[in-house]
Amino acid sequence: MALPPQDERTLPAAVLRDIEQRPLEQALADLQALVEQHGHVIVVCSPAAPTALRHRLHTLRSLMETDRVALFRPELPPLGLAVLARQLRQLASCDLSPGVLASAGRLLVHYIHAGALLNSVTRLDHVPVGLKSHAKSWVPGSQFGVLAHPEPRLVRITPEARLPGPEFGTWMLVAKGQLPSDWVTGTLAPAWKVQGLREVPLPAASPGWWGTGRIVEFCSYLPDLSVLYQLVTSVRRGRCHWCGIDVIGDRCVFCSATPPVHDSPPLGQLENRRAVG
Repeated sequence: MALPPQDERTLPAAVLRDIEQRPLEQALADLQALVEQHGHVIVVCSPAAPTALRHRLHTLRSLMETDRVALFRPELPPLGLAVLARQLRQLASCDLSPGVLASAGRLLVHYIHAGALLNSVTRLDHVPVGLKSHAKSWVPGSQFGVLAHPEPRLVRITPEARLPGPEFGTWMLVAKGQLPSDWVTGTLAPAWKVQGLREVPLPAASPGWWGTGRIVEFCSYLPDLSVLYQLVTSVRRGRCHWCGIDVIGDRCVFCSATPPVHDSPPLGQLENRRAVG
């Protein structure tokens, strides 16, 4: 998930390696050191991560008894998740408060289109696959274009095959597995009118997420820090009623509190108030 910097202002990633396998005391000390160094920590983790990893993160956060660690688990495949993590690293160099930065992830995820070219969908669990597609995946030489986000879509690769793409200018990252990438770079990228294309190594989690190692994963995204910053700062901010931090949206990413619900008074009381007024 630690992609190379997008620009000179992109902050380095702090990778919590094998955090569920190391002794609890050691993992706790590492996370505490990050909080002491930076003040707040945003942990970006896949919902498809092993149960042991997710349990360990929640355990560490509980043991620290702090609201300065945010656990963010967006529904994205591995390459899309890595792109979002890098966008947050870009924004971390700006004058955004920790709560706004953590909340920005929920906003930016809507501008990411992530998918893959696969040779088989028989083990694809994260995108709905019909019986007909399952049957076709047994045909030798079959390939499938799969869009996992923002809207699941699956097509069998033919000369006419298309996937719905972004309606705004983006760049595309391509991560090659054990499959030629001609369709992604020669057909999909031009159809999506991407403004630039770069290749990166395939994330280690990708074969497991997509159910095959014969894959080319792709992701289109907004690369420019100025555009990301304008998107985030154009959204109305609020203040968490529980921990007091500035946030975007209706849920605090750090303490998970939502705005209190104020019950409306009965209709009779409203009528009485009007009469008195």
